[in-house]
Amino acid sequence: MALDLHADIAEILSEVSRRIVIPHYQNLQSTDIEEKSPGDLVTVADKLSEAFLSEQLSKLIPTATVVGEEAVAADPAIMHRLNDDLVWIIDPIDGTGNFAAGHSPFGILIALAEKGQTVAGWLYDPLTNRLCHARKGEGAFIGSDMISESEYPISKPVAALATGFMTESQRKAVLQRAEAHYQIVDIPRCAAEQYPRLVLGTNHISVFERTLPWDHAAGVLFLNEAGGKAGRWDGTPYLPGDGRTGMLGASSPKLWEEAAELLGDIFAV
Repeated sequence: MALDLHADIAEILSEVSRRIVIPHYQNLQSTDIEEKSPGDLVTVADKLSEAFLSEQLSKLIPTATVVGEEAVAADPAIMHRLNDDLVWIIDPIDGTGNFAAGHSPFGILIALAEKGQTVAGWLYDPLTNRLCHARKGEGAFIGSDMISESEYPISKPVAALATGFMTESQRKAVLQRAEAHYQIVDIPRCAAEQYPRLVLGTNHISVFERTLPWDHAAGVLFLNEAGGKAGRWDGTPYLPGDGRTGMLGASSPKLWEEAAELLGDIFAV
């Protein structure tokens, strides 16, 4: 089903970008930006984009539940629908902080889950028109090009570590251990950019503590289908509706195992 819908999804992403996202980019007024919680922004473009995406995706599969980031902000009970038979998971603008500040990266994320497991995902960059997508068991693509596991780095692997939602002790331990083994770089503050960086080998390791479904469902599938690996610290798969936190992503299974050995005990329950 998801494969048959790819052309429709691509058109929907192009249209929402053309009609809503790009016209608001670098054109927001102060009244167009709100703070849902400290440091967590939402713009008028997020809300309009999610409304458009929800309507269009519901037309494609009328029986599917829609779980969008902004809908959940308004009604947290919607999160309980993530394990329904079919669920669209939407991040209408991923990297809202960047978008609101008038710079890249930012993107649009859509995932389709079936009974709690992600079966298809799309990561779209409105500025470059790059569309990353994957279907479970059928590979990962950027545009029409199939992507495979990136080469093992010759020098120090590059690590982008999202430590913002860690405890202070976790943050200190991660950075202290990682600096001896990895070249640490800034995170893009945008999952729609971070996962392609792992797949393309621009980054090799990413650590996440907050793993909300609209941020990660599409990207985890894309990375895994490309031959990389993303999963919980104990090696179990990422499931959008399991309510857990903490995840490790790597551009290859070997790099994942090395990082899990180095850092995993920091997050052991």
